[in-house]
Amino acid sequence: MPFENTENHRSTGGWIEVVVGSMFSGKTEELIRRLRRAQYARLTTEIFKPIVDTRYSEEDVVSHDEKAIRSTPVEAAQNILLLANQVDVVGIDEAQFFDQGLIDVCNELANAGTRVVVAGLDMDFQGKPFGPIPALLATAEHVTKVHAICVRCGNLAHYSHRKAPSKKLVLLGETEEYEPLCRQCFNQIKNK
Repeated sequence: MPFENTENHRSTGGWIEVVVGSMFSGKTEELIRRLRRAQYARLTTEIFKPIVDTRYSEEDVVSHDEKAIRSTPVEAAQNILLLANQVDVVGIDEAQFFDQGLIDVCNELANAGTRVVVAGLDMDFQGKPFGPIPALLATAEHVTKVHAICVRCGNLAHYSHRKAPSKKLVLLGETEEYEPLCRQCFNQIKNK
């Protein structure tokens, strides 16, 4: 079950929540759900995404099932600190695309009393830890791992298999470029 804030955040200080999984697992949907609940609770919120993520919208954070929430695209993690002044809850989507400075930014916000909700891929298309996510997992108070469904066998999937021939680490795409796979199906393809 996903983590829910059941206490008044203003009296308990800040913390970091990280939502990870493969592509098509519902990470962004969960981020949007948590931020909307904070808004319903009349907490001030700001949502950020990397400026390179323009798949569905230049500005909004949008899930694969087309749920959307207003966000601010930023070029570097450090910019979040400048724009998140006096905010109760900060949301950060596609965290794997940010620089390593995101770890310090999240910790600084949490130390200042802000609830920080981060969503991102925990592994790249090769099945290796991705960007600042491993360190965020280590420092977060709450971690949620969500799973997609393997398109080959129907088991739980947590790998993002790249179907496109590119070897670039960052390749924005959707179902044409990527598919979620379980460990067994991912290893079968990788070992071919």
